[in-house]
Amino acid sequence: MDYENIYIEEESNLATITIDRPKKLNALNKRTIEELHDAFNELDADKNIQVIIITGSGEKAFVAGADISEFAHFSVADGGKLAAKGQELLFDFVANLSTPVIAAVNGFALGGGLELAMACHFRVASYNAKMGLPEVSLGVIPGYGGTQRLPQLVGKGRAMEMIMTAGMVSAEKALDYGLVNYVVEQEELVPLCQKLAGKISNNSPVAISQAIKAVNAGYSYDTNGYATEIEAFGACFGTNDFKEGTTAFLEKRKADFPGS
Repeated sequence: MDYENIYIEEESNLATITIDRPKKLNALNKRTIEELHDAFNELDADKNIQVIIITGSGEKAFVAGADISEFAHFSVADGGKLAAKGQELLFDFVANLSTPVIAAVNGFALGGGLELAMACHFRVASYNAKMGLPEVSLGVIPGYGGTQRLPQLVGKGRAMEMIMTAGMVSAEKALDYGLVNYVVEQEELVPLCQKLAGKISNNSPVAISQAIKAVNAGYSYDTNGYATEIEAFGACFGTNDFKEGTTAFLEKRKADFPGS
């Protein structure tokens, strides 16, 4: 598939999606959100791809926000539809993807950019990264899941402060808050993500997809996370990955997971 605002690189069982709008600091417009949805959907369906990394082109920004020019004149109804469609197409879609997604935050991750990073399963940042939700400075609030995912990651008080001040936090503070897992020099950012992806791909992709489902259930208002875990745990016993993993352990060899 041909994309205008993103590109995909694949190596072995790893895919890297790069948002490529450097003149706009990789801001998310409608077209980019749709392209990202298609890319994640395509890669998730590819059984050879076990981990996805997402990053931004250039050295200044991961994603510096949403493209404000597209919605500056929206009505109340239009605004609601914008948030609902965006969450469905991209942010919730990524959060619930069965393939693990790592955000490589290489610069500004603001507004929709931070919301995209938070939708990923975890985040790694470079030292020049700056993160924030500046929406209230525009007379609006985060609409792509930011008011929900930020408190889950950093706690209610810190999230309230970040949202209400519209300020940015440094990569080091984001690490202290638990918003990112690691902070490294920019040239080490993608290599570290690749190293982590390699560790993930040593394990059962079926079990990992069930783990994502179970962890996410614990943050859902209408789902019993413990019940979901029990169901997902049981489901693993019916898979070829479980047979291979347990057999390999008993035979004292490295497992070669079939992914089914």
